Amino acid sequence: MTPTTAMVMAAGLGTRMRPLTNDRCKALVELHGKPLIDWTLDKLAQAGVETAVVNVHHFADRLEAHLAVRTSPRILISDEREQLLETGGGLAKAAPLLGEAPIFVANIDSVWVEDDAESELRKLAAAFDPDRMDALLLITPTENTLGFDGPGDFFMDEDGRLTRRGERASAPYAYTGVQILHPRVLKGLPVEPFSTNLIWNAALKAGRVYGCVMDAFWMHVGDPEAREAAENRLRSLA
Repeated sequence: MTPTTAMVMAAGLGTRMRPLTNDRCKALVELHGKPLIDWTLDKLAQAGVETAVVNVHHFADRLEAHLAVRTSPRILISDEREQLLETGGGLAKAAPLLGEAPIFVANIDSVWVEDDAESELRKLAAAFDPDRMDALLLITPTENTLGFDGPGDFFMDEDGRLTRRGERASAPYAYTGVQILHPRVLKGLPVEPFSTNLIWNAALKAGRVYGCVMDAFWMHVGDPEAREAAENRLRSLA
């Protein structure tokens, strides 16, 4: 069953995207004529998401004004103006808005193009098993990326269970910034700054983090150079 609620992580300062974030938040930096956050929200809406919780901090008023004109999905704001809470703390603060059923969690710098605009998220949803999984991460082979130059994040066994790269020189899969998470893992977490990695660590130790491999070509739009490269690729596909 496809989640009908999503958490969209949009509160970051976007320091790596400067100077493009000198007058706006990263979520409002445009790619191919569309703000990054709309690339994410459009994908979620096409997959059947009805409600998206968006956390705001940097240029929060401007982002809220932009989101106010959207009709799908319905937008709820998780306000982090007073304190930026990082990814884990942002989820903990938003937990009362997220409900009890599994949710999509998506970054706003993850972009892909596919023939069927719903396929990757629907495939992820079809693979999620709440009895076995606390988190199902959308991952991609490191060679099938643009804007990602890291050594990889995860190994995946034959059952789809993930383990971290750890001290090894490289790993075959990169995390795309999109996952399905069961909100039970947020219960009791402090509303303070911490990384989602701390949530994953407990689930990884219990063997409850799995991966779903993306078929589409993935673009990580994390800095001006990556944005320009993504712009060029999208222009070539037009």
